[in-house]
Amino acid sequence: MIKFLDLKGITDLYSDEIHHAVSSVVDSGWYLQGSANKQFETEYANYIGTKYAIGCANGLDALIWIYRAYIELGVMQPGNEVIVPANTYIASILAITENGLKPMLVEPRKDTLEIDDSLIEAAITPRTKSILIVHLYGRCAYTDKIGAVCKKYGLKLVEDNAQAHGCRFEGRRTGSLGDASGHSFYPGKNLGALGDGGAVTTNDEKLAETVRTLANYGSQKKYVFKYCGRNSRLDELQAAVLSVKLRHLDDDNAKRQRVAEKYYQNVDNEYITLPTRLSDENNVYHIFPVLSPKRDALQKYLVDNGIQTLIHYPIPPHKQECYKDWNGLSFPITEEIHNQELSIPISQVMTDDEVDFVIKTLNSFKP
Repeated sequence: MIKFLDLKGITDLYSDEIHHAVSSVVDSGWYLQGSANKQFETEYANYIGTKYAIGCANGLDALIWIYRAYIELGVMQPGNEVIVPANTYIASILAITENGLKPMLVEPRKDTLEIDDSLIEAAITPRTKSILIVHLYGRCAYTDKIGAVCKKYGLKLVEDNAQAHGCRFEGRRTGSLGDASGHSFYPGKNLGALGDGGAVTTNDEKLAETVRTLANYGSQKKYVFKYCGRNSRLDELQAAVLSVKLRHLDDDNAKRQRVAEKYYQNVDNEYITLPTRLSDENNVYHIFPVLSPKRDALQKYLVDNGIQTLIHYPIPPHKQECYKDWNGLSFPITEEIHNQELSIPISQVMTDDEVDFVIKTLNSFKP
């Protein structure tokens, strides 16, 4: 079986470095808010190109804390609206509703799978305070038009950079393009920990300070609580592992890009559509999605031939039970993508033979 993602194989690439880093933390006797966390935060901020990086428990919390911080700072208030792509993973939307804000769903473009920037301005109302763009699948969602709309209407631009570590737009890293960005270090991400982890990046000192305080029970000083916060901290073990993997991230992304190059050059099947190709600067290929009107048959055919795949994501957010008030809404492009999307294997540990076999199998599919 060709795995969708061989996490053990990826970890084995840097096994000695990771074991050394973990042992150093274990031997230090300091497991939270110590030197490993400070080191990773500094390294990650420098890598992304922001003044601040604040480690937290996971990517969902990172987005939650951004919007909670804006509320605490008086920039937003419950009931304000946030424009967000309709076809994103549920976490992007949970972060908005968790803060009593209202998501305003906007359709993506089917060819890019990212939010359609031509539809954003029409969705803006006097209650709109932010646009949340999602660099879905590792593809850059930012456009100059989105930046111009934010400037025109005074909107905060927040990035969900959970899937695009290392991606760029005109030389700048995603995660540094807006006012703040949430990052996930879930193990399967391009920069993945050995458990959950996340971070917020920003150039806004007040926002950074507020996020750090909220994620530490609301406390800036021990036993003194400015906000009703929560415990959401990146632990020392994960920070140490992330520092190791960060050193290799660009090389790992380049290997993913070489796999993608072969897919784009060689996949040729009338029942399979590949999204518009972006430059390597604009895509780090966290996921390689294909679209097929025969998606379920294609997935079965691939697994029968020893190729593991996943669907990202089978049910769009507005059709989920947790948002049942939205179940009657219609977003036809989003629904078509969710009914047709299939993610094929891509990683820095795939061999040429494995890539060639995936291509051959895709091309031989006939429903």
